Amino acid sequence: MIKMEKKLYTATVNVQGGREGNAVSSDGNLNVDLRYPKELGGNGAGTNPEQLFAAGFAACFEGAIGAVLREKKIKAEGTTIVSHVTLGKDANDGYVLAITMDITIKGVETSVAEEIVAEAHQVCPYAKATRGNIEVISNVVG
Repeated sequence: MIKMEKKLYTATVNVQGGREGNAVSSDGNLNVDLRYPKELGGNGAGTNPEQLFAAGFAACFEGAIGAVLREKKIKAEGTTIVSHVTLGKDANDGYVLAITMDITIKGVETSVAEEIVAEAHQVCPYAKATRGNIEVISNVVG
């Protein structure tokens, strides 16, 4: 376990009702209805934990890519991540997650982009938190 030595920011979100409820951040910037997706028998009229995780992981990972680019003094024309979080079952019928990210770093050769993505996995707190716990696949697509 990696021990936190210095706190930089704490997000606080009040969730009531679980997958059929509401999530509101302490600053009010996040206020979403939570609903089961249609694929899991819901009406799909809200967001779900998998979508929120996909957004959070991709946003954090894109920030890590930016940090690596700045550290290496590499100029890119922009980064795009399409994040896919899958909810599934393991061999013991327990719930598990997997994430696949399709990553484009514009204006950077593919081999360099692959190196940047590999380094970003060492920088990103989401990547660190999930390492060895869930399947994480990063596809450099451009």
